[in-house]
Amino acid sequence: SPADTRWVQEREDLPRLIRAGRHIARTKRYIRNYAHEVEPADLPAYVVQEARRGDGWVKLVGDWISRDAGDLAPSFPAEAFAAAIEAAHAEGAKVTAHCFGRDVLMGLLDAGIDCLEHGTGLSVDQVEQMATQGVALVPTVLQTDKFPVFADQGREKFPAYADTMETLHARRREALMAAHEAGVALYVGSDGGGTGRHGYLWEEVRAMHEMGMPAPDVVAAASWRAREWLGFSGLEEGAEADFVVLDRDPRADLSVLAEPERVVLRGSVVAAR
Repeated sequence: SPADTRWVQEREDLPRLIRAGRHIARTKRYIRNYAHEVEPADLPAYVVQEARRGDGWVKLVGDWISRDAGDLAPSFPAEAFAAAIEAAHAEGAKVTAHCFGRDVLMGLLDAGIDCLEHGTGLSVDQVEQMATQGVALVPTVLQTDKFPVFADQGREKFPAYADTMETLHARRREALMAAHEAGVALYVGSDGGGTGRHGYLWEEVRAMHEMGMPAPDVVAAASWRAREWLGFSGLEEGAEADFVVLDRDPRADLSVLAEPERVVLRGSVVAAR
């Protein structure tokens, strides 16, 4: 988050929050005023800083449009990413990275990154490497569905970038299903594209299912598997009492996720139909 969200953790009436601190991006290569913008030599130090400010995670901006290249390009050299990931792991933190394109992926995977966001540029050999190394993928299908819009917005100044975004959009289902079939751990992300659409998990679940993921797998990726991956108790006696009550099995009817009967947080009902 661009803001310090630690105050959320002080409220009993708000959901549990695991923080990654602020994004770390290359200078003038990300959304303005959103991330720490640094040069390669400073990347490890900022990773250490955010690892200590967060809750066990650091988020890097893996690639973004390069005005010099006129296209997507890695934000940092592979050796800088490797040093940053090593620094995070030394602090006991895991690393995830925003990655739209293909060129940035190999360096991150070889450096031992823990998770990728978007991953539309993934190839078959890369998803197999992810599965072997235990690297997770958060595909954010609602976000990647907007690639044609991004292409149109940039076409006049950056035609190569526009072509790249359209190509990535055309093959995003291929990348998602290749990861699923290879056994990569997939999780449901909240990045719906634009501040007004963040957090629509039900819609992201539906979109992932429509792209080919079986409903039981998507439901698990949005709930108990994700909890365990993030370090919370799973479906077991004595686990934290955070859950939703549904009147039918979402694995058979995903639409019920949009209309829970009860929402329970820390053992208390916080919403009811």
